[in-house]
Amino acid sequence: MIAHTGLILGRWTRASYRQPALIAFTLVQPAIWLLLFGQLFQGVVHLPGFGNSTYIAFLTPGIVMMTSLMTSGWSGTSFVQDMERGVMDRMLASPISRGGLMAGQLLSSASTTLIQTILVFAIGFAAGARYDGGIGGYLITIVASVLVGLGFGSLSNAVALLTRQQEALIGISQFVSLPLTFMSSIMIDPHVAPHWVNVAARFNPVDWATIAARQALAASPDWSSVWRHCGYLLAFTLIVAWLSTRAFRTYQRSV
Repeated sequence: MIAHTGLILGRWTRASYRQPALIAFTLVQPAIWLLLFGQLFQGVVHLPGFGNSTYIAFLTPGIVMMTSLMTSGWSGTSFVQDMERGVMDRMLASPISRGGLMAGQLLSSASTTLIQTILVFAIGFAAGARYDGGIGGYLITIVASVLVGLGFGSLSNAVALLTRQQEALIGISQFVSLPLTFMSSIMIDPHVAPHWVNVAARFNPVDWATIAARQALAASPDWSSVWRHCGYLLAFTLIVAWLSTRAFRTYQRSV
């Protein structure tokens, strides 16, 4: 499986390098979100109970998770393209590991998430965001963003294998990602959000990642909260990855 994962990872990495326009878009998009939302909602820091940080410092970890979520939601489009070209059928007819087929593609997406995370932090730093959590806080934020990407990338791949249609995948991706974004603490402090949003956020993997990142970046982190939410996120990622690998069987029975 490890050998097959490496081969598939190399395949998708080479394919990404052959699409410079896509690379540029995936790198510019999080910068636009950070600067746009940072200016649009900066006044919310004056609401009672928001906290003492600047809005750009509050927003940056949230944009990291939002970028990971939105990017991973399109992960399944590559599977749909393979199905349309007959590549997927040839892959599944070969002795390649199903887990390696899934893991290689997800690791390729994770490398994009890593670059985007570093870029968002660099732009946030230039805009005035400062954190006292040190290198450990940054590393935990990177790990959390990668787990978000792996989890929702697995979900996107599973949907692609079950629907086999670009239009259905895009529609379902938007249907899932937008509510998860706004029913979380990505853009607003939970203390000033409606109660029902806080209740929904407790079951939102994107919010788990955002909380873990902000706590880890704080001057005095609540490490019990960090590890608890990272544990939730890891469990979610493993479960969805396992289910997405099982989706190969459903696809093979339907073709």
